[in-house]
Amino acid sequence: MSPNYLSTDKSADSIAFVMTEPLLLPRAGVPDLIEDDGALRRAIDHLALGDGPIAVDAERASGFRYSQRAYLIQLFRRGGGIHLIDPIAANNPETWALMDATFKECEWIIHASTQDLPCLRELGIHPTKLFDTELGGRIAGCERVGLGALAESLLELQLAKEHSAVDWSIRPLKEEWLVYAALDVDVLIDLRDAMEELLRSRGYLEYAREDFAAILAGSSTPSPSKRDPWRKTSGMHKVRDRMTLAIIRDLWAARDAYARKIDTAPGRIFNDEALVEIATKRPLTFDLFKKIVTRRSRASDQPIAEWFDLYRKTLELDRESLPELRLPAVGLPPQKLWRDRNPQGYARLTHARAAVIERAHELGMPAENLISPEAVRQAMWRNPEPDDGLAFIEEKLQAAGARSWQIALVAQSLVRPLHEIEPLPPPAPESTEGPTVGSTEEPPAEPASE
Repeated sequence: MSPNYLSTDKSADSIAFVMTEPLLLPRAGVPDLIEDDGALRRAIDHLALGDGPIAVDAERASGFRYSQRAYLIQLFRRGGGIHLIDPIAANNPETWALMDATFKECEWIIHASTQDLPCLRELGIHPTKLFDTELGGRIAGCERVGLGALAESLLELQLAKEHSAVDWSIRPLKEEWLVYAALDVDVLIDLRDAMEELLRSRGYLEYAREDFAAILAGSSTPSPSKRDPWRKTSGMHKVRDRMTLAIIRDLWAARDAYARKIDTAPGRIFNDEALVEIATKRPLTFDLFKKIVTRRSRASDQPIAEWFDLYRKTLELDRESLPELRLPAVGLPPQKLWRDRNPQGYARLTHARAAVIERAHELGMPAENLISPEAVRQAMWRNPEPDDGLAFIEEKLQAAGARSWQIALVAQSLVRPLHEIEPLPPPAPESTEGPTVGSTEEPPAEPASE
């Protein structure tokens, strides 16, 4: 036993030192890796002998490969054992469809499900019931929601995480990697039960179930393609003119196409730093161009020569063919512009954000899980009519994709801010986290009424 972690206790209301026991091997041992269709079918039969939910985890090769396909699938069911599956080798679609049909009515337990559901669906696994232990931890108000942290705080077990960033596309898979992978699902059912108990004790279990169902509904619909993804290139703050932007656009697209072709992460072809350096310094010769590209790349001369030809053609584009430095605004403006563009909306927003933070504190829940910042912005942008109140807030939050439980918990707190005319100084800092469950793509802005 090792008393070496400060973590929340099972009530999630206090902090205490707990004795965490290192879990070095799966409690039933490490199973053989499944690498053929027959072994996969036997695993399905074995899982069918068990009962209760199925724990699942998927290992991808993010940062190494272009695709987000699964390179290892781990399954565990009480009475059905742990199974480690190489989906690259055991890749018969009919057998994966059999697994999906056999366990269609089962609950699938996934930690951070939005990361793993796409690659599971690619294999043909389409859960209809979900329990997400990571999201459950957020809604319950746990301070740390990584799998290792939750295992320590709720199960008093310490998981090794040193292999979390390895290249899972490498074959053969290393034995120590398989141990790590098996441990992740070995604790997942126990963690799910502890999380359900915690959520129920706080009265939040139905909130979590609503979010789990919404994740499944959302993950079955392909995400719309984002506009001009090359504009997210790291280092864009150095761009000062449209020609530089055009070079980044064209070389980004060429790099992306080549990365897709050889299934390698684009940053491993050449990174954004090299891309921006070419665009801003504009090397005159192939040798100078190649020197920048190959500084941290192993690309061969052939694609580099093609990229150099493309680069030279881009330099010859006329002004009409160059991209605009700024895209036309879509949706509401960033909050930093509200003070000038919509002063009354800015005043409302400062009060609304303060009200959300206060309500979240009362509930012991992260503010971004109580309600998405975008939903609050949508509710506060338009100048209200004198009689606008709770129904108006509920309508705006629902239109922004808020869950029914979120609306029920926070809508009343946003009625008073709706009619504030003086901002709070200073405004609370904006959340730096990405979109949360319940957030939506920004809809077109609704103009402020006069």
